[in-house]
Amino acid sequence: MTSQSRQRTSVYWDMFIHPAFGDQPIYVAATEEGLCQITFPHEPFEYLVASVNKRVADAQLVQSMEQLRPYCTQVKEYLEGERKAFTVPVDFRGTEFQNDVWRELVRIPFGETRSYSDIAIAIGRGKAVRAVGAANGANPVPIVVPCHRVIGKNNTLTGFRGGLAIKETLLRLEGAGSYKAKGHQRYLF
Repeated sequence: MTSQSRQRTSVYWDMFIHPAFGDQPIYVAATEEGLCQITFPHEPFEYLVASVNKRVADAQLVQSMEQLRPYCTQVKEYLEGERKAFTVPVDFRGTEFQNDVWRELVRIPFGETRSYSDIAIAIGRGKAVRAVGAANGANPVPIVVPCHRVIGKNNTLTGFRGGLAIKETLLRLEGAGSYKAKGHQRYLF
């Protein structure tokens, strides 16, 4: 099979704007298998393209409001306080370890938090706390795979791809109050 005849994978994308994120664009992408990318307000369309191309071989980005409607609708409902759980499929495309971490994140109930240590123990890799932090940071579908619910072992907010202000916004939206808004305390996982 030549590179020209190779089957390309359609990755559908769309964007929406929501006041929870300062009316900045949020890009959302999905394959036929499920959601594969959500960006944060500071991440431009080029970030979406680069991230999708890194994870999906031979990706062909296609803008489609229709294909993305269920994904965008559920994220908007969450941001408006009308949804506590997501039912859309997710197309996990990470390493085996990353996928284990991301599946564990989905198990954290709405309004609750866990530490990086808790996640490491839950996936049977108790000493892999920093690797859990790295997998958390590589999560391509934040909000739906709720990496914002992971905080430091000492209950402080820690690094977050979307920024600590967005992490705190999401935790407040869920009514989670068991954290200290002190900012990132490096290596306290």
